[in-house]
Amino acid sequence: MSDPFQESIARQAAVLIRLAQARGRTIATCESLSAGLLAASLAQVPGASSVLRGGLITYATDLKISLAKVDPSLIRDHTVVSAEVAEAMAHGARVRCESDYGIALTGVAGPATQDGHAVGTVWCGIAGPQAASSLKLGGVSGLEGDRNEIRAQSVDLAIDWAIDVVGEQILEHAR
Repeated sequence: MSDPFQESIARQAAVLIRLAQARGRTIATCESLSAGLLAASLAQVPGASSVLRGGLITYATDLKISLAKVDPSLIRDHTVVSAEVAEAMAHGARVRCESDYGIALTGVAGPATQDGHAVGTVWCGIAGPQAASSLKLGGVSGLEGDRNEIRAQSVDLAIDWAIDVVGEQILEHAR
């Protein structure tokens, strides 16, 4: 039996790669709870090497600071599971990997809460040439499932949102 999340991720990853290729744009990732699953999903697409510059796996908090250059005060004031840190991670990926776009994931896959955040609380950040933005995945209640389901859903939803954001920014830039 096939995994519907994996099928969706593969389809959406191909769309994002083709969108970026068509405009000559590059992407980098910075991942915490997904631990490289986002970059690996993009890399599975044939031709991804023309788009995917690389990625940072910042599972540990100190690596968010040292690798992604997240300001420690953001972590202190908002925790690592926040919109602010997701945007800073995305910006860090963009700058450190010298890409047009940075996509970041940070959150709680479980089994326990983290810094008062419930399992399934996940933030995606995207930083591009014009701006950085963030989105809480799964809405107010967050994502549901076991660790691996939450990680897969996070990647699926992040790629889906990235298609919208990157497409919109490319259209705005063309005007």
